[in-house]
Amino acid sequence: MCFISFFFLFFFMLLNFFFGIYFIMNNISIFLEWEVISFNSVNIVMSILLDWMSLFFMMFVCLISSSVIYYSMSYMSSELNLFRFIILVLMFVFSMILLIISPNIISIFLGWDGLGLISYCLVIYYQNIKSYNAGMLTALSNRIGDVMILMVVCWMLNYGSWNYIFYLEFMYNDYSMIYISTMIIIASMTKSAQIPFSSWLPAAMAAPTPVSALVHSSTLVTAGVYLLIRFNVLLMNMFFIKVLLLLSGLTMFMAGISANYEFDMKKIIALSTLSQLGLMMSILSMGFNDLAFYHLLTHAMFKALLFMCAGMIIHMMNNNQDIRFMGGLSYYIPMTSLCLNISNLALCGIPFLAGFYSKDLILEMVMMSNLNLMIFFLYYISTGMTMFYTIRLLMYLMVNDFNLLSIYNIYDEDYKMLKSMMILLMMSVISGSMMNWLIYNYPYMIYMSFNMKFMVIYISIIGFFMGLLISNMGFYSSNKFLLTYKLSMFLSNMWFMPSLSTYGLSKMYLNYSYNLKNNIDLGWSEYYSGYGLLNIIKKYSFFYIFYQMNNFKIYLFSFILWMMMFIFMILLN
Repeated sequence: MCFISFFFLFFFMLLNFFFGIYFIMNNISIFLEWEVISFNSVNIVMSILLDWMSLFFMMFVCLISSSVIYYSMSYMSSELNLFRFIILVLMFVFSMILLIISPNIISIFLGWDGLGLISYCLVIYYQNIKSYNAGMLTALSNRIGDVMILMVVCWMLNYGSWNYIFYLEFMYNDYSMIYISTMIIIASMTKSAQIPFSSWLPAAMAAPTPVSALVHSSTLVTAGVYLLIRFNVLLMNMFFIKVLLLLSGLTMFMAGISANYEFDMKKIIALSTLSQLGLMMSILSMGFNDLAFYHLLTHAMFKALLFMCAGMIIHMMNNNQDIRFMGGLSYYIPMTSLCLNISNLALCGIPFLAGFYSKDLILEMVMMSNLNLMIFFLYYISTGMTMFYTIRLLMYLMVNDFNLLSIYNIYDEDYKMLKSMMILLMMSVISGSMMNWLIYNYPYMIYMSFNMKFMVIYISIIGFFMGLLISNMGFYSSNKFLLTYKLSMFLSNMWFMPSLSTYGLSKMYLNYSYNLKNNIDLGWSEYYSGYGLLNIIKKYSFFYIFYQMNNFKIYLFSFILWMMMFIFMILLN
């Protein structure tokens, strides 16, 4: 089953790649409509949009999912229900592909809801209380976005069709555009975990690591960004652009700070995903759709590789995720360490790796934009933070001493895992340059002063030395955190966002719904419908039983006697 899935997805990836190159070179878009049912005036139509954007995105999704399935053959080898796991992953990929190729809001909703439902099944895959809580958190946060898409489906009845792609220009000039754009933006923010919906993303780390590699690179969290890229015309409203730009910039900044306080390896990588999603959403809100899509593709490659390396290290460390117990791993697992270092450097935007091309271009476009100092500050400080927590992570994993004092249980790497990682390693090096030549088919140069051009390098160097300093603090760092306990608590807990946006609200809503259920469903409505009818029937049944259980003939005889006496009395009178 695993081999068949791997070969099918890999073949589909190659097909998408060649068709994508052909479509982008010849500027082709294909719109397919399949009429499923036609009954009187009712038509149920399945629409498919194939252009360079959907084909390249499908190519990246299929490449990563095929590598993840091949990786899972070894990683999940001790799993009794491996077949079920592979089926869930394939359904997840199918839901994402349905979302990518849909120009129709109904089929987008099917793919969107499929992602939410199957992600819940995958997050609770390890059946313990922590996974169940994380799964509920993920599902409830994403339900807000599902409701918003459902409201867009209802609102688009005004236009006569759900093929939104035909109505985008008309929607822009229509007064009701404000409603649709609000709903689409909120839906995208929930799926891509922007403030105030950020708390579910680190919690979703309860899923198996291959799932995390798939979810955090090219599927679930990027669905919101992709939806906004498709609905980019609706982002012309200045108020929404400003709000989205501010919130995504703050998400980027918050995730960067929280990652520096975190010691769980998977959560550090999850927070780096959150930071990169903030970068994509913010550049998208500035109007650079192709640039956001470009960064989405390059980020998918090195982030999937990063999670795969983390999964292998967690296996080596006997399922321990705390980076304080790791160290000197480059001596024991050199190939995995190589993949981890290259993917981390690509994340930082080190020149000529995948992340550099898109990230450097984004930051230079920000520098040339007509924006205030705060947005400029958020972009560049967040870039420095990325370097900061990456170097801290590498110092803990590679340079420091091995700290798991119980036993040296690190063994040699697994070749199945390594083969799947090698594909993504190659793509993490070349995909940035390759997509640069494909998406931007004309060469152009951004001309700026020397210091402005090197601003990214300056910030990266500062972040590098800060990460080095923090990771070498050792024992004293805990004392420094204790001196600023309240501030450290605030920054490490994602600005108290889980308490405010998730646990607090969930508790309030659940208590409210509990009271509604008791007072209305099991209260007044039950009393006046179910229970009321039951009481009336009970009374009549008691009345009938009373006559049935007694000798009816006696009552009949007495009744006849009384009637005869009554008639006799009338006759006498």
